[in-house]
Amino acid sequence: MTGPAAGPVAGVVPAMEGAYRRGERRRVFMLGAAGLVLAATALVDLTTGPSSLSVEEALTALAAGPAGPDRLAATILWQLRLPTTVMGGLVGAALGVAGLQMQTILDNPLASPFTLGFSAAAGFGAALAIMFGAAVPVAGWLLTPAAAFAMTLAACGLVYLVARLRGASAHVLVLGGIAVLFLFQALQSLLQYMAAPEVLQQIVFWLFGSLTKASWTSVAVLAVIMAAVAPVLARDVWRLTALRLGERQARSLGVATAALRRRSFVCVALLTAGAVAFVGTIGFVGLAAPHAARALAGEDLRVAMPMAALIGAIVLVGASVLSKLVSPGAVVPVGIVTAIIGVPILFALIFRRDGAVVE
Repeated sequence: MTGPAAGPVAGVVPAMEGAYRRGERRRVFMLGAAGLVLAATALVDLTTGPSSLSVEEALTALAAGPAGPDRLAATILWQLRLPTTVMGGLVGAALGVAGLQMQTILDNPLASPFTLGFSAAAGFGAALAIMFGAAVPVAGWLLTPAAAFAMTLAACGLVYLVARLRGASAHVLVLGGIAVLFLFQALQSLLQYMAAPEVLQQIVFWLFGSLTKASWTSVAVLAVIMAAVAPVLARDVWRLTALRLGERQARSLGVATAALRRRSFVCVALLTAGAVAFVGTIGFVGLAAPHAARALAGEDLRVAMPMAALIGAIVLVGASVLSKLVSPGAVVPVGIVTAIIGVPILFALIFRRDGAVVE
């Protein structure tokens, strides 16, 4: 009986290996396709705006550098549009990765970088700087993002303290984050209630989220934060994938889940703080991009994490394009656009045939 059974059993392993290789090729193809879509979207973003540039003019000015012969095109591209486009890509990537980490460590499909109150904390810090910044001898362009960044890290520290005292379980992190969320929302509302009309207008515009104030300085700061976080993510990507199997299974594989959650939590805080400090509140990217990434790349975070970064960048750069097309001659805040386009993206993911989002 051993002989006849050996044939079918022996054929299972090669079949599984073939299926695995096909899956790997498909995932690599999807990553490459997402990269091409991002490049095309970025090129469209560079050519749209009040002063239109053709694709040829944009590529020529891009290749010639900031000191190219066409001074007008070089100024428009290198000083105005390219920082905005690059910042949009970096912010989208940071929020996409942070959202994927949040949904993994909390085991909650509704989690996003703002679940733990980081967005509300950043809004409170920015409102504080806008309202009382005149009394501080620091330039406004630096004070507002610095205050937003500091308050986001303060919220991180508060939730982290709760996690240290009560255990870094998913439930403790969610409950602590919700408490912090309501605290900073209340403080933010108090400042808005007390603000003069012209100050209130500045606060509300910041809360809308906009890429128009992006500069090479803000791009460099966020790029440094992402570069600092990347090695930690690379080291923990297998552990995060194991955590997707469940708490008990991850522990059986030797994963220290509490320590993993704390490290991931700090990474999420840094990514979110760097993203929102310069551009304001950007919604839906950190919620929708991880779902889309897992739908395209599967549950292996070695592939899903770069895919989430690419999709987040595509969504935000695409929103930048739409923000300039909605109202010619003006730029609609990109946070409004992402909230609008995020809804059909989420509905499309919810009504996928396999129902992966809600399982």
